[in-house]
Amino acid sequence: MTNELLALFEYYEKEKGIDRMTMVEALEGALLSASRKSIGPARELKIHIDPQKGKIKVTSTLVIVDRVMKPYDEIDIFTARRIRPESQVGEELEVEVTPKNFGRIAAQTAKQAMMQRLRQAEKEMIYDEFKDRAGDIVSGTVRRFERSDVMIDLGKFEGVMPSRERVSTEEYNIGDRIRAYVVAVENGPRGPEIILSRSHPNFVRRLFESEVSEIADHTVEIRALARESGYRTKVAVYSADEKVDPVGACVGLRGARVKNIVRELNNEKVDIIRWSDNTREFVEDALKPAKIRSIELDEENHRVRVTVDEEELSKAIGRRGQNARLTSRLVGWDVQVEKDESAHEAFEARVSDAANGLAERVGIDVELAMGLVRGGINTLEMLANDVDAIDVAEILEVSEEEGADILARAQAAFGGNAEPAADEAEEPAAESDDAPVAEAGEEAAAESTEESADEAPAEAAAEEKAAQA
Repeated sequence: MTNELLALFEYYEKEKGIDRMTMVEALEGALLSASRKSIGPARELKIHIDPQKGKIKVTSTLVIVDRVMKPYDEIDIFTARRIRPESQVGEELEVEVTPKNFGRIAAQTAKQAMMQRLRQAEKEMIYDEFKDRAGDIVSGTVRRFERSDVMIDLGKFEGVMPSRERVSTEEYNIGDRIRAYVVAVENGPRGPEIILSRSHPNFVRRLFESEVSEIADHTVEIRALARESGYRTKVAVYSADEKVDPVGACVGLRGARVKNIVRELNNEKVDIIRWSDNTREFVEDALKPAKIRSIELDEENHRVRVTVDEEELSKAIGRRGQNARLTSRLVGWDVQVEKDESAHEAFEARVSDAANGLAERVGIDVELAMGLVRGGINTLEMLANDVDAIDVAEILEVSEEEGADILARAQAAFGGNAEPAADEAEEPAAESDDAPVAEAGEEAAAESTEESADEAPAEAAAEEKAAQA
């Protein structure tokens, strides 16, 4: 047994890196359990292993008595004095009780103990090496899948990326090389677990620290970060050095730095925003590219009411509300985006005015006129000159005959305004609600003036002839 045990010690010490005294302690514990089965319920059993020679001895501490009543706990005075001459009744004496067949038991137990200790040592090494690496980025290879969890080979050790830490838009295959963020090293019942993540917001933070030297040396700070992994991330950056543009530093020359980060995130959108302690400015920058009409702050409830034009609403809210939602997380306020109703109301008022005017002049229902205005026909001139009966019928979804009737009314109304009476033409300041009608009146007046000018020389010549006769 001595040679075999020494060989085991040397192998695990050199090949597995397990300290010899650690192995001795593990083996002593395992042999103690085996000894109790072989020796019986002896009092205070102890295992002694010589780490250099490999010798094993089992001892039991017994009480010295005149007459033995409990063989496993007591030793008579005569036997005790053969071992230790000065022994007295009532004292304790450590006696060797190594079984005859203990070599075979020890050999089997030693192998089992070494394997168990090896597994335990590996777990301890994992924990010791990674317990201080929480918050770092590590690289590994996808080894296998356990349900929806991804097991990643980190070299000597193995990490797990639970389904909750995966990016929903990413797919992994066995053999893929990936980088991940170490969320935690947990010393659980099954041993240490290295929990990895690619969806954690700090994964993006660490990527910026590795790509942007100004962040690494603290010239630029990441003041806030909000992420919906796989889709979009907003990063607010700040620099106390006025000479440093924090946004430009993160973007890099021709966008090189941020492109590297986006590539690692599999084309996830990354918005880099200048951090500001002015909430209005911060919110406005965070909601870009949307153009903001107004911002109202509710300081007491930490709420921001943002108003935008209707055409900017989709930009401000973003796909599935992402832009507004991420802005709320980034700023730390409840950001509510609404469309500007005043602009919409003003537009509707103009539409209503145009429809009422068209209905009155053409002599049709306001509802029909409203249909024409919403169809792009908003003046009498356009209705009379720019469309035909089929166009009118299609816009209003009426018959062609009804369309022709409406068109005829419009042309009559427009034509009537275009031929003013003679006395109206002479009035220099004739008022009209329709610009084309006023222009027609001016043209008619100009023609009348030209005719008067042409007739004047003819009358003068006739008078001169009469005088000569």
